[in-house]
Amino acid sequence: MFMFLFLVVALVVVVGAVTLSVVGGGDSGALPDAPPERLRDPLPLDRPVHRGDVEALRFPLTLRGYRMTDVDDALNRLGAELAERDARIADLEAALSGARSATTPSTAPSPVTSLEKPAEEDHR
Repeated sequence: MFMFLFLVVALVVVVGAVTLSVVGGGDSGALPDAPPERLRDPLPLDRPVHRGDVEALRFPLTLRGYRMTDVDDALNRLGAELAERDARIADLEAALSGARSATTPSTAPSPVTSLEKPAEEDHR
């Protein structure tokens, strides 16, 4: 009988505590929605992107993986950087080949560029 009364009193206390916490929980009402996590673009804007910048790039997680706009923005930025570097490399290679052709006289034999042995002339 004592155990039964103890359980009834404990149940009343728990129900009362839950009721007071729900009813008198404060004036704020429901909790506000948390702002979504956004990528703060860790890729530098003032200098070219380096390997360490790409390795340090971390996207915030969402319900189904990563936010597509953040990933698309980062990939577009990296694509633009690569295109710019490819254009710069092509310009430098064109300038280098132009400088080589300007310094090499046209009557001089062309240098051997392959690994094969040049054909020997027949000396009789």
